[in-house]
Amino acid sequence: MNAKLTHFDAAGNARMVDVSAKDETERTATAGATVTMQPATLALIMDGKAKKGDVLGTARLAGIMAAKKTPDLIPLCHPLALTSVAVDLTCDPARNAVDITATCTLHGRTGVEMEALTAASVAALTVYDMCKAVDRAMVISDVKLLHKAGGKSGEYKA
Repeated sequence: MNAKLTHFDAAGNARMVDVSAKDETERTATAGATVTMQPATLALIMDGKAKKGDVLGTARLAGIMAAKKTPDLIPLCHPLALTSVAVDLTCDPARNAVDITATCTLHGRTGVEMEALTAASVAALTVYDMCKAVDRAMVISDVKLLHKAGGKSGEYKA
């Protein structure tokens, strides 16, 4: 692998990548995360009986908001004009888990991987926050890029 890190100049200083010469293309990225918990905690979520309210709806909204705030959270991310952010949460009783996918799209010069990863991460953190009073042993795992398309580097599938 001959890839080089792009967020550093020749002297090793951090820098924002200049994307002005890149073509504008449709770009999309999907990231995932999982929150594993006790069966009783998942039952509370599924039955809509969590003390703090609608866990899945709140986590979905938190993920969408997080995608839009990514450049405020990750120092060298470009501010992007996202055209779509979708955050889906699915309960899996067989694994006592909430699976999260976040997909971000835009027409622009740089990818949306960080926005998708931020959305999935914050949605998972929100599930944890809303349920921590009954289950502090929840585990957030498998935060990863699942798919990206668009741009010079083409398509990636995990």
